[in-house]
Amino acid sequence: TYVVLMTSLKEIQEIHRGNLLAPPEKWSIAAWLKAWGSACTGVRCDGLKPFLLNSVLMVVPSVLLSTVIGAINGYALSHWRFRGADAVFTLLLVGFFIPFQAILLPAAQFLGYVGLSNSVWGLIVIHVAYGLAFTTMLFRNFYVSVPAELVKAARIDGAGFFTIFFRILFPVSVPIFMVCIIWQFTAIWNDF
Repeated sequence: TYVVLMTSLKEIQEIHRGNLLAPPEKWSIAAWLKAWGSACTGVRCDGLKPFLLNSVLMVVPSVLLSTVIGAINGYALSHWRFRGADAVFTLLLVGFFIPFQAILLPAAQFLGYVGLSNSVWGLIVIHVAYGLAFTTMLFRNFYVSVPAELVKAARIDGAGFFTIFFRILFPVSVPIFMVCIIWQFTAIWNDF
């Protein structure tokens, strides 16, 4: 990391002299500016700026949506027992073990059918759908550790589904939210 950073801040003549470990004699961010605004990638010479912005526009909503929906799903599966909850959780676990490469062709076909192929929104839909199994599993396992008496007491007091979620479980969920956000961001960014 040090060598890469120091080399990126040197002028080309200094790099050719060959001392990679030495700090730059004359500091220059010209390479950074060229990479950001005018470097050629393929047939276009727009630099990295449009690609980085495109990646951020795809990753941030994907991470937030999959984390929030996974939190609500995990809450429902852990404290609101319904008929078929175990079957739903089992299917989510099976979905967790399906490799992403196995869904590439069906996902591309689906995006084509719904008119979202070749778009950021299509990528968001795929990453949210694929990430739900993981986030739901993490949140469900976290919420199982929250005492059921808290949820039952809130129900007796008249609190509904979302009131219990936002007033009781959400405040204690910061650690698992951070884990999910970091995991999802890393997985989606690296995949893209």
